[in-house]
Amino acid sequence: MPQYAGVSSCHVGDIRIHFLPDGGSVTEATVAFPASTPEAWELHPEHLDDEGKLVATIGGFLVETGDRKIVIDTGIGPTRLDVPGMGFFEGGNYLNSLAATGVRREQVTDVVYTHLHFDHVGWTTQGAGGDWELTFPRARHLTTDAEWGFWHGGNDPFGPDLDAVQRPLEDRLEMTKGGVTVAPGIDVIATPGHTPGHVSLVVSEGSERGIILGDVLHCPVQLTEAEWSIAADVDPDLARRTREEVYRELEKPGTFAGNNHFADAVFGRIILTEGKRTWHVC
Repeated sequence: MPQYAGVSSCHVGDIRIHFLPDGGSVTEATVAFPASTPEAWELHPEHLDDEGKLVATIGGFLVETGDRKIVIDTGIGPTRLDVPGMGFFEGGNYLNSLAATGVRREQVTDVVYTHLHFDHVGWTTQGAGGDWELTFPRARHLTTDAEWGFWHGGNDPFGPDLDAVQRPLEDRLEMTKGGVTVAPGIDVIATPGHTPGHVSLVVSEGSERGIILGDVLHCPVQLTEAEWSIAADVDPDLARRTREEVYRELEKPGTFAGNNHFADAVFGRIILTEGKRTWHVC
């Protein structure tokens, strides 16, 4: 039965990439993927628990390169969100996962958001009762104009909380975009569709590459079920086109992916054999 993924690490040359699990979700598979059916899921039982629910991980990444320590996404935070008719989302382990890498909050130099859904910004701050402080006080925080503009000023329950995320970031946020180099060997690429300003991060050194996908891909089932877009995709057609573009990059030699939401293990490679894509854990 699938489980939430745990702390894990890999490297690209001398660059270290750590996955920082926060928690996960257990949801109705056909609600998470509206184009799917119960009959179709019978072909993919490895992604479901004993009750036939879809299991996913929630977390972020830490990239260490030179003197830079770069956080990519901050999980869901110390909370549990129950969505009637869908399932639940829970977190709380992110800072323990960070501590397991030996890195302290004050050492983080950059926070890069792939996008601003609630399960990617949850540890932006800590506190309560209106007294919110940035979790990574010395870091610059980066998103895109399109992403910030889409969410800014609103309080959508699936977006960045107005008080806990948007207002504390107001004077600290810097804008980035596809083609920008965040640090040596860390480049932003535009991967829109899931949200308007969604980005992914390419970690490279020599002929080796790792692509931190954010929510380009939610489950390995999407490699074979091309029409299955996650319910949260703002533009499902664009999200599918983006997936196809990213798949072609991941099929290239020396390239692996880091996935925020895969159960069990988040690092892996796409192997293309006789026109069929399969997921192989690193």
